Amino acid sequence: MSSHLKNETEPTMWTAKLRNSWQRNLPIDKLLPDTQPAYVASWIYIFGVLTIAAFGDIIVSGLILSFAGPAWYHTSSVGLFVNSLHFWGVQLFFVFMVVHLWGKFWMAAWRGRRFRTWLTGIAAFLASIGTAFTGYLIQTNFDSQWIAYEAKDGFNAVGIGAFFTPTNIGQIMLIHVALLPLVLGAITVWHVLLVRKNGVVPPIDAAPEGGN
Repeated sequence: MSSHLKNETEPTMWTAKLRNSWQRNLPIDKLLPDTQPAYVASWIYIFGVLTIAAFGDIIVSGLILSFAGPAWYHTSSVGLFVNSLHFWGVQLFFVFMVVHLWGKFWMAAWRGRRFRTWLTGIAAFLASIGTAFTGYLIQTNFDSQWIAYEAKDGFNAVGIGAFFTPTNIGQIMLIHVALLPLVLGAITVWHVLLVRKNGVVPPIDAAPEGGN
């Protein structure tokens, strides 16, 4: 009798199971909180948000550059401005991310069962390096040509030149515009959701949370 009632109350559709799992692990008050601990007012907690803001600038300016093409952003004044927005957005993105990464390292941000949050941050950093590298390859100027041929020799030396060809601008453009931003965006979303689920890591000298 009890097993029959259990079967009637348990959801059978995958959508219901997914919804229940989401509500159990990340309720709306955690997903969209209206209060934060007092220690979040410290400047070190700002760099994660600044990294996401710079990433947003990169995505928007990158989409405009992709639709307009190199002939536009190398000759038009507006194109040069958008290209500069994209370039400096990348520089700020890495500055903010590195400060955020090292700040969280010295704060031991994996405490309180936040190891997956830390790992997704590391994965985002590695994905961003690949995205920046392919971005430099498609500048369509002398710098990108030099970088591409030097990278080609390096990849051929380790035996992966047949799969990844830095001098193939079509392949690099596809990887830079269509693949890696999606990968980096998905990791970033996962990282933010884990932060929402587990909360922002407190300072080391704060009161224990009841778990490591």
